[in-house]
Amino acid sequence: VQLQASGGGLVQAGASLRLSCAASGRTVNIYNMGWFRQAPGKEREFVGAISRSGGSTSYTDSLKGRFTISRDNAKNTVYLQMNSLKPEDTAVYYCAASGKYYVSAASTRESDYDYWGQGTQVTVSS
Repeated sequence: VQLQASGGGLVQAGASLRLSCAASGRTVNIYNMGWFRQAPGKEREFVGAISRSGGSTSYTDSLKGRFTISRDNAKNTVYLQMNSLKPEDTAVYYCAASGKYYVSAASTRESDYDYWGQGTQVTVSS
């Protein structure tokens, strides 16, 4: 499975961006898909995740209400809609996919994700 993230860029505070992550290869092996981010000088952190069906999502508490995850299984693509962006949202955003059917979409652990994209840079200016 390969993951290709796109959609990052430089925006002003208050703007919106939508990130996409397209999966290819043996996508039948993919269950949950998630987004993580890593800000300069910080550890990578969980942003949110979505179940295989799309019926269950989870988010880190600080991002609830501003970020929304969705997926289109026909296109093997997961999206991260980011609204009201803040300078502290500046980070490299990574998409990830889990090949473990038993993992909950609420899992925030990187070890539960088997496949990772290359990351896309999001920079929010004040």
